[in-house]
Amino acid sequence: MSNNQNFESTDFSEQLQKIATSVYDVAQICHKDPIALLNLLRQLEYLHREIRDGVFQESLPENRQQLYSLLKDIETEGGWPYIERMKLRAFLANLLQDELEENKG
Repeated sequence: MSNNQNFESTDFSEQLQKIATSVYDVAQICHKDPIALLNLLRQLEYLHREIRDGVFQESLPENRQQLYSLLKDIETEGGWPYIERMKLRAFLANLLQDELEENKG
């Protein structure tokens, strides 16, 4: 990809780190507020979808060499980005565990 140099640049890495730090800071501020944390997760999912369906789609390879480069990067750098949703069963198990701990203490 022609923009690969941008991805590897120090400035780009610093920008990504600032974004990650900001998101983490907001999560820490909302630590005990599940509604706020849920809104944060929804916003992240929305951004993921917007980027994927917008500028990422527009930047997809136009030839075999670019496609090979993209697939090689996906394979070596950790696969396709995915935002997993918590399964209801896991959510309920966490809720039950918290209730048991409260009853003990």
